[in-house]
Amino acid sequence: MKPTVPRNRIPTYAAITVVALATDLGSKEWAFQTLGLHGRSRTLIDTWVRFELLTNLNYGALWGVGQGMAPLFAVLSIAAFFGVIYWLFFCNAASSLWTTVALALVSGGTLGNLYDRLGLHGIRPPDATSSALAVRDFLHFQFGNYDYPIFNIADSCLVVGAIMLLLQSFKTLPQEVLSEAMTSD
Repeated sequence: MKPTVPRNRIPTYAAITVVALATDLGSKEWAFQTLGLHGRSRTLIDTWVRFELLTNLNYGALWGVGQGMAPLFAVLSIAAFFGVIYWLFFCNAASSLWTTVALALVSGGTLGNLYDRLGLHGIRPPDATSSALAVRDFLHFQFGNYDYPIFNIADSCLVVGAIMLLLQSFKTLPQEVLSEAMTSD
């Protein structure tokens, strides 16, 4: 028997996605309005662990990989978002609250960075004629001599959601699911 999706999962998913998206976009807007573009910083912690707000535009993806490929990453983000919706509500993954929360965080992060990749933030570098197709990053950590790449709230939501999915993958399946899978062949 296939698990059904509880009625509260759609509003739960939607609320977490919207809160993650709003937090990401609001924090980016605040950081870039307050500090400006490129390299302006405000140090908040300055010990062995250094934390500062440092504005930067990332024209690539994870850690700057794929510079200049924002249109491709935008298409992949749209596909990922619709894939999450399909997985949750058409494949019944939303029967698990844990999965619903994890994928809502992934969706919020995906949509926050998609907004930026489409240039909807309106930031134009000094030498450009149109908005930058780049993600706004502003959170910067250093641990001793290790300089961690600059990131944003959307990136944090994506990472937390992915870690939650990874942790869930280690969970043992209930016996009835295992026996059903073995007999359906």
